[in-house]
Amino acid sequence: MLVDGDVVLRPIKVRDQRAWREVNRRNRDWLRPWEATIPPPTPSGPIAHRPTYRQMVRHLRSEANAGRMLPFVIEYQGQLVGQLTVAGITWGSMCSGHVGYWVDQSVAGRGVMPTAVALVVDHCFRTVGLHRIEVCIRPENRPSRRVVEKLGFREEGLRPRYLHIDGAWRDHLVFALTAEEVPEGLLGRWQRARSQSTSAKAPGPTGTPNGPWNPQNTPGNPG
Repeated sequence: MLVDGDVVLRPIKVRDQRAWREVNRRNRDWLRPWEATIPPPTPSGPIAHRPTYRQMVRHLRSEANAGRMLPFVIEYQGQLVGQLTVAGITWGSMCSGHVGYWVDQSVAGRGVMPTAVALVVDHCFRTVGLHRIEVCIRPENRPSRRVVEKLGFREEGLRPRYLHIDGAWRDHLVFALTAEEVPEGLLGRWQRARSQSTSAKAPGPTGTPNGPWNPQNTPGNPG
């Protein structure tokens, strides 16, 4: 379990099904443009089907046991509000993985997703032993891009038609961090940046507020 204040990351469980389904149901329109979909079968390929929740959890657990994945749900103030997965973990000379995430629209703008990503990046670098983390995001998904920009991920370029999202093959931008880039820890850097931003928005000497700090979170980033 990874914790920072009201934000908690913990392994996904079968008993999360009811809460997970309810959050997904309420956020259908919010998440659909960014969700991974299954491409049409090729003449020689198998016909794939979208897994049930229990099948998804069994697959995530199997991959986690094999050291290829870290599947979490996100809780905020004790309620399940999203999901974050470190997938594609590769060892040997690479030691890398990629992060995908989505969050309930009702908590967007509260710093939940940047905090969750910072928590998992620190865990991957300091505890798991990975060297590189990347996040792949559709160029149109501005809220998700703001998450990685706020955390200082480097933009590395475009991967054309990288993933099947919302019914078609979509281009994705690649953002990455290596362990050497955040020796102080990503969570600490994010907290300092957030504190400085909040201070900058404080009322001036005349008492007129400069406006609230309102970070944007991502509705979904299945990449």
